[in-house]
Amino acid sequence: MALKQQPLYLHLAELTASQFLDIWKHYDSDGNGYIEGKELENFFRELEAARRGAGVDASNVNFGEKLKEFMQKYDKNADGRIEMAELAQILPTEENFLLCFRQHAGSSIEFMEAWRKYDTDRSGYIEANELKGFLSDLLKKANRPFDEKKLHEYTQTILRMFDLNGDGKLCLSEMSRLLPVQENFLLKFQGMKLSSDEFNSIFSFYDKDGSGYIDENELDALLKDFFEKNKKDVDIQSLTGYRQSIMSLCDGGRLYRKELEIVLCNDSPSLK
Repeated sequence: MALKQQPLYLHLAELTASQFLDIWKHYDSDGNGYIEGKELENFFRELEAARRGAGVDASNVNFGEKLKEFMQKYDKNADGRIEMAELAQILPTEENFLLCFRQHAGSSIEFMEAWRKYDTDRSGYIEANELKGFLSDLLKKANRPFDEKKLHEYTQTILRMFDLNGDGKLCLSEMSRLLPVQENFLLKFQGMKLSSDEFNSIFSFYDKDGSGYIDENELDALLKDFFEKNKKDVDIQSLTGYRQSIMSLCDGGRLYRKELEIVLCNDSPSLK
C-alpha cells in the first residue's frame, strides 16, 4: 500500500488536536478506525525515523522485534492494531481531548452516566451544542484554559474525529471510541446488535408486566439470552458489569425502551 508523504507533525514536541487528527487519518488509510497491518508497519517505521531524526533501514533484522516491543507497550487490548485512544498515548499531544476524557470517565459506568447527563434532550445523540457543553465541563475539570473560539475549535475537531457518518452529531457507538479500550464494554456489542424490529419484540418479551421499562433482574435475563443468541460467552462478573453500565442510563432503576435501544440497536433510535 503506497501512503502519501509522511505528515511532518511526527517530529514535533507537541501536537495540536487538529495535527493529531491529520496523523490519524493519514495512517488509518482505509478509514476502518484502526492502524493495522501495512499501515502499522509504515507508522512505526516513520515514527522511529522521526524520533531519531534519520531514516530506518527497512531490511533491519530487528524491525519485527522492535515493533513487537512497541505493541506490547501501547496495544492495551492486545488485538494487534492501534486504536485512536492508544495512539493518544504514543504521540505527545498538547490539546489531547482523549487523555482528558480518560480522567473524566475512567469506566464504562462513568461513561454511561456522562452520556445521560449530556444527551439533555434524550434524542439518543450528542449534538454539537451538547458536545460543546460536555467539552466545556471537561476542560474546566482538567484545569485547561480555553476561550469561546478555542471551545468551538475543540468541538469541531471532536466531531471530525468521531462522527463517522458525518451527520454532525455523535451516537453512542461513536462517542464510545473515547473510552479507554480496556474499559469499553460497548465493544462487546459490535457486530451483534439488533434491528429496531428485533429489539421491539425482545423488549416486549422481557417487559413481563407491560410497564414500559425493564428493571435490573429483567435486564440480566435479557443480556444473558442476547449473548447466547449471538453465540458469545459471558461470565456472571462481566454480565453484572454490563448491567451496571447500562443501568447508568436510567432513573430509579427503570430502564426505558429508548435508553436500552441506544445500546443494543444497529439502527439509530427510532421507536415504532
